[in-house]
Amino acid sequence: MTTDTPSDPLLFTLLNEIGIIEQLARTRFEAAQEDGLKLAHFILLNHLMRLGDGKSPVALARAFQVTKGAITNTMHRLEERGLITITPDDVDGRGKRVWLTDAGRARRTAAVASLAPAFADLGTVLSEAEIRTLLEPLSRLRKALDARR
Repeated sequence: MTTDTPSDPLLFTLLNEIGIIEQLARTRFEAAQEDGLKLAHFILLNHLMRLGDGKSPVALARAFQVTKGAITNTMHRLEERGLITITPDDVDGRGKRVWLTDAGRARRTAAVASLAPAFADLGTVLSEAEIRTLLEPLSRLRKALDARR
């Protein structure tokens, strides 16, 4: 049951539900992290694991649609924890590159593993088949939004 009014456009209602789910999931994710890892930090670690490290801060800020200052703050927090290293760019000496450390890879893996118990009580809400059915159209929506930014 949604709390939107019947006159709200259907796409708005869908995006509103996704936003609320994200907020609730973020809180649950962060509560499951014993060392205080924030979702924004995990997202950067996850991005570097999925798409490869060695990215510039500007490229990362662009990917996350945040300011360079915001991504720099996240990077410095992860660097302080030994989860990434920031090195000078070999091509452009003024630039920087961001690399995952072995500890960063392990921390990302541990964060993913922490999700099973954190979300175990939701196992009866959606079946595996329903989850697989939802993934394809949500992936298309994400790709469409990403292509139009």
